[in-house]
Amino acid sequence: MSIDKSLYEAPQGLGALPESDSIEVEIVDPEAVDISGPGFHMHMEKQEADFDANLAEVMDENVLKSLAYDLLEDVEDDMRSRKDWLDIYIKGLKLLGLKYEERSEPWPGASGVFHPLLMESAVKFQSELIMETFPAAGPVRTEIIGKETPDNRQAAQRVEADMNYTLTEKMVDYRPEHERLLLATAISGNAFKKIYFNPALDNPEAPFIPAEDIIVPYGATNISTAERITHRMRKTKNELRKLQVAGFYLDVDLGDPVRVMDEVEKQKAEEQGFSASMDDRYQLLEMHVDLDLEGYEDVDKHGEPTGIALPYVVTIEKGTSTVLAVRRNWKEEDKLKLRRQHFTHYGYIPGFGFYCFGLIHLIGGHTHTATSLLRQLIDAGTLSNLPGGLKAKGLRVKGDDTPIAPGEFRDVDLPSGAIRDNILMLPYKEPSQVLMGLMDKVVADGRQFAATADLNVSDMSANAPVGTTLAILERVLKVTTAVQARIHYTDRKSTRLNSSHV
Repeated sequence: MSIDKSLYEAPQGLGALPESDSIEVEIVDPEAVDISGPGFHMHMEKQEADFDANLAEVMDENVLKSLAYDLLEDVEDDMRSRKDWLDIYIKGLKLLGLKYEERSEPWPGASGVFHPLLMESAVKFQSELIMETFPAAGPVRTEIIGKETPDNRQAAQRVEADMNYTLTEKMVDYRPEHERLLLATAISGNAFKKIYFNPALDNPEAPFIPAEDIIVPYGATNISTAERITHRMRKTKNELRKLQVAGFYLDVDLGDPVRVMDEVEKQKAEEQGFSASMDDRYQLLEMHVDLDLEGYEDVDKHGEPTGIALPYVVTIEKGTSTVLAVRRNWKEEDKLKLRRQHFTHYGYIPGFGFYCFGLIHLIGGHTHTATSLLRQLIDAGTLSNLPGGLKAKGLRVKGDDTPIAPGEFRDVDLPSGAIRDNILMLPYKEPSQVLMGLMDKVVADGRQFAATADLNVSDMSANAPVGTTLAILERVLKVTTAVQARIHYTDRKSTRLNSSHV
């Protein structure tokens, strides 16, 4: 092979090189040749990034654009597959009755009250579970597996004290987020908790994530084995900038946020009395997905690519389709390269697929019926107390047709005859006792199904054996106990994830 000797002198400046002929070098044993010298360095392989580094900083821009296009298309397919679930969820949110409805049908001012059955059941569930899962001393309890010794007992006490201190003192938002999670779990049947270390705050976090912000493919059965998990996040301009400066996201200019809101966000905002026109925040899609990235392929013991997709976390700003981060999502020492879990799924009643059933699904129909019956009863009382009717064309009531106040008398001009001959009252009835009984029956069935019916202790015999009383209590509370056990099981998984980030 021919090597120009000017390469050896290049660091001195190309203009200072003397003119000379090239030399011929014949290499007999290539493996025994060591090419080195002052200022000379040859890269035989591309430089590897740190294991925890943001690979988006070293990946080709065209590769990132192609990756963003493919992943965004997959997320759109996932969102379309759950459209019917979202429609049911949106209709159920309207039954919460957090905002009084101004109605113009069947007449302006008709009753717009909602029966509180759905919200009552959710609040009772939340109140019971927060005391059950978050006592004053802290939510963590340790258990010694195997033989108990003074050393491991003290170690368990130290772990318990440290975890409870972290969750109650360092993570100041842990309990409020947990309460929001329990309410959402009861209403929609699903809520999520994300465990991660926040570099902007230098502290672990475990925020509540509503069900509509976790998107999974059709056919997924649980959060651990889902092919793709997409967390839709909202970040203000300043929050995003902090993460960029901290090196968590790629430092690129994204311009102004694209102001969009989906139907669930709009309905939630309206229920709380907020304007639901637009949201002035960036929408980030953090996707936990398996990928076979070019240049970062999985290889076997011989160094050959296996074609196996490895777990990554890819974050994309949806408005501009910009990839902000690509990070490995397995532990460096893990030879199996298993996906690290950051989410825990809280469910109310397990369903047929990924999403669980909540009170919206279980007693949403009861709440809708009870609301309709309650409005009919109120409107019937209104019509009975202030009835309308027909009057003769020539009859004139001074003060027009405004309602007559108690104790008020008005003058009228009669065309002829008596007043009763010129006015016909429509036959409105008092609120029906049949409708009242039907509403009570619907509400009682809904409360019993939601396991929120109160046990009337006074109806029980004072001479009943203790065992019988306990058996009745256990039977009445069986559904509630099962849901609580489900929440305890998920809390245990969440605490384990949290301990790995402390």
